[in-house]
Formats: sequence, structure tokens, C-alpha cells
Amino acid sequence: MKQLIVLIAIITTFTLTGCTENQRVKHWGATGKISLPAGKKLVNITWKEDEVWYLTRDRKAQEDIETYEFSQKSSWGIIQGSYIIKETK
Repeated sequence: MKQLIVLIAIITTFTLTGCTENQRVKHWGATGKISLPAGKKLVNITWKEDEVWYLTRDRKAQEDIETYEFSQKSSWGIIQGSYIIKETK
């Protein structure tokens, strides 16, 4: 039984460290963080296979800096990842 637990731990560790952040978020339900370049405003964000694409524009002087959460809603509700997107000054 201990050997099985150790084997599962090794496989899990290998799987999680062998993935990119995007793969961990999308396939394993992790949380990733994106800091936008200074002076940029988030317009839209989407997945394209294992890649995250986000559209930005220049932030207007009167606009506040915001933080967004881009969350996955899976069919079964079991593994649901998310990205936290932060705008910077």
C-alpha cells in the first residue's frame, strides 16, 4: 500500500512539474497569474488549445487599475482552473 501511495505521489509530481503553467491551469485546475504591462487595459482573454491569448489596449488616464479573474467552467465541475489578471501602473 505504501508503494502505491509513493508511486502516485511520484507520478503526480512528475505530471505537475512537466507541464507549462497554462496546462496546469486548464487541465489540472490550478490558478495562474498574469501581470499586464504598465499602462495596458484588458479587453478580452480566451483559450486556443493550451495557449492563453489576451487582448489589451492602452489605458486612458481616467481609468482605474483593475484585477480580473478568468475562470474555467468544466462540464462536470471537478477540475476548474482560473487565471488572475492584474493591470499595473
